[in-house]
Amino acid sequence: MNVGELARKLNISSKELLEILPAVGFHVGQRAIKIDDRQAHKIIEKWSQLLAQYRAQLKAGEKKEEAVEVKAEIKAVALPPFIRVKEFAEKLRLPLSKVMAELMKNGVLSSMNEQIDYDTAAIIAHELGFEVSADQSIAAAAEKTTSDKLEGLLAEDDKTKLKSRAPVVVVMGHVDHGKTKLLDAIRKTDVVAGESGGITQHIGAYQVVRKGHPITFIDTPGHEAFTTMRSRGARVADIAILVIAADDSIQPQTKESIKIINSAGLPMIVAINKIDKPEANIEKVKQDLAALNLLPEDWGGKTICVPISAKAGAGIDDLLEMILLVAETEKEKIAANPEKPAVGTIIESHINRGEGPVATVLIQNGTLRRGDLAEVTDTFYGKVRAMKNYKGEEVDAAGPSMPVKIIGLKAAPSVGDVLQVVADVDKKKKVKKYQLVQQAVDYTRPQVKTEADPNSLNIILKADVLGSLEAIIASLVKLDNPGAPLRIIQKGLGNITEGDIDRAASSQAVILGFHVKPNQAADNLAREKKVEIKLYKIIYQLLDEIKARMEKMLVPEVIRTDYGRLKVLAIFYKEKNAMVLGGSVTKGKIMPNTKADVIRGKVRLGTGQITQVQMNKVNVNEVPQGKECGLKYEGKVIVEVGDVLEIYQEEVKIKKL
Repeated sequence: MNVGELARKLNISSKELLEILPAVGFHVGQRAIKIDDRQAHKIIEKWSQLLAQYRAQLKAGEKKEEAVEVKAEIKAVALPPFIRVKEFAEKLRLPLSKVMAELMKNGVLSSMNEQIDYDTAAIIAHELGFEVSADQSIAAAAEKTTSDKLEGLLAEDDKTKLKSRAPVVVVMGHVDHGKTKLLDAIRKTDVVAGESGGITQHIGAYQVVRKGHPITFIDTPGHEAFTTMRSRGARVADIAILVIAADDSIQPQTKESIKIINSAGLPMIVAINKIDKPEANIEKVKQDLAALNLLPEDWGGKTICVPISAKAGAGIDDLLEMILLVAETEKEKIAANPEKPAVGTIIESHINRGEGPVATVLIQNGTLRRGDLAEVTDTFYGKVRAMKNYKGEEVDAAGPSMPVKIIGLKAAPSVGDVLQVVADVDKKKKVKKYQLVQQAVDYTRPQVKTEADPNSLNIILKADVLGSLEAIIASLVKLDNPGAPLRIIQKGLGNITEGDIDRAASSQAVILGFHVKPNQAADNLAREKKVEIKLYKIIYQLLDEIKARMEKMLVPEVIRTDYGRLKVLAIFYKEKNAMVLGGSVTKGKIMPNTKADVIRGKVRLGTGQITQVQMNKVNVNEVPQGKECGLKYEGKVIVEVGDVLEIYQEEVKIKKL
């Protein structure tokens, strides 16, 4: 029988028939034209069984493939902070040429013997289908090396050269207990005291002078640099202030702060804040502290407690006195040699529109001078071209415990990194353009929220190189505001793909491309799914666009100013949505072009407008308390004799980031 004829009888194509028959036990070639008649009749009789058998085989094959795919998908690899390209390829068990091609595609031009950092390797490995984690053993060894080096740099052999320096204070505590308010209150006491100038810039730290003694405050509560440095075995801060709200007592973050302070071995002062509140209970706070083995001084223990009100400014002087007292008892530890080359810790770092990469460094030992060559984590970052203090004034030198903003670095270092002055430059140690040196510890990195939120500005970020990607993320995280939440739901290197468009469409996100563009297929899909793609070549244009979008999301602030009250004594005239009334001003004053709440008894009925006010049939701009007047009221609420009009004005204030 002809194959075509048999296929017609079975209602399938000849090609499909020739595929099925060998799979179910019939020895028929792929190019056969005729089949033996006996075989053909056998196939017709058992066709339904043969077809079921073939389909079962297909399903089993699919399951097997899926199992292989799943097994392939969960390939995991642990990577160190830095790795050579050749070793990286060996770890992935992939050809070197494939790994190098992927690096080149992502804008990283490296030879097989060059080192790449963890961030770069993680992105490349992820794109090649690997699940990446940090190799903790290698990271811990590197961390210990850095810690030992830092301890060595801060150690001073000659005790005679040590001079006392300003104590460095960090403020910690639970959220909403008043850390920021306290720092603001301390800052204000110094300005009121007549210090020259005033604080014009936020650089991450500031100094106040109390009785001729300077005190340095790290002014980001629970600052990352302090948290980072405790893991290095060296201290950024000398004294910790633990803020506890008198109306809320000890909370989970308070306990965490106590653990951090104890592990760093810092002397602690407890500031019991919000004592001006009616529900404040100072004794309850002391009881809770005692339960954590922190017995207050007035209870016979060693824990210093200072009641304060940051809002009212009460107790701030006592707190500053206590800081100086603690600093005096710790004076042997709070000393440094100003003659040495500078060593300090980066406490803030970003890219500035006019100044380029800038960083705030807290000098821990030695003196930093204009023109010094700066090295960060064994990488040369450039020359210190200019320095500014916390007041924004240019300075030529910065001694121990002084925070300064430095300008002239080739790249923005990471918060918590150690800056060191070196005598000459090693070309091999120069910072690479694509490379963003790994942060001191992982949790100081900006947190990228990968879950979309319909009430947030969701963005997908694609850049050409890793340095640009990390710099943009760091700047965007600083813009985040509770009133306009920002979610970076996906980030990556290379051109915009269809996968990015699908993710953006499903999460209502806007795609931001920096020095990249969508491929043709992605461009067509974006138009079809109405996904917005914004492309940039200048980082500040990207940041300005996002800032503008976030500001539009902010709910304007309505400021109400109450002017006075009027009791309605007579109704002279009524028309649709308007009335002419007479009344007596019982409180404050009455003015035209204001709003009025209509109150009957104790019930607020609604709101209207006062468009005109008259005294003795003459238009006036103001009627004081105790006088009678006539006025024109416009509104849907019908006013009656005996009602009270509460007069006020509302100002809508547009919020800015």
